[in-house]
Amino acid sequence: MSKASAFIEALRRLEESGDVEPMARLFAPDAELSNPTISRPLHGPDGAREFWRGYRHTFGEVRSEFRCIAESDRASLLEWKSHGTLAHGAVFSYEGVSVIEHPAGLIKRFKAYFDPRALGLQLGRAA
Repeated sequence: MSKASAFIEALRRLEESGDVEPMARLFAPDAELSNPTISRPLHGPDGAREFWRGYRHTFGEVRSEFRCIAESDRASLLEWKSHGTLAHGAVFSYEGVSVIEHPAGLIKRFKAYFDPRALGLQLGRAA
């Protein structure tokens, strides 16, 4: 299974059931995770658990779809669109790109790029 496929499978499980463990197992002990909404990167499998729990708890329901996947033996780029509902039922949708560096198999660096204002505006309107 490719690294991108393993990541997508773990994300689907997280989005459907909230189980962060399959995702956390993909990250190296010295991994770094970040996106535009967190003030400092998180690290390692424990940081991955915190990062992905936070992601999942932001939404009532969420589903990510992938439009373009580019992959090498060292990195994967995933273009995605996520949509669903917030905890109180309002509909949301946002899109971006994730860069996943996995030079030795496990994920060494994960960085998601998206416009936080687009998501924030939707969250603000729904509140």
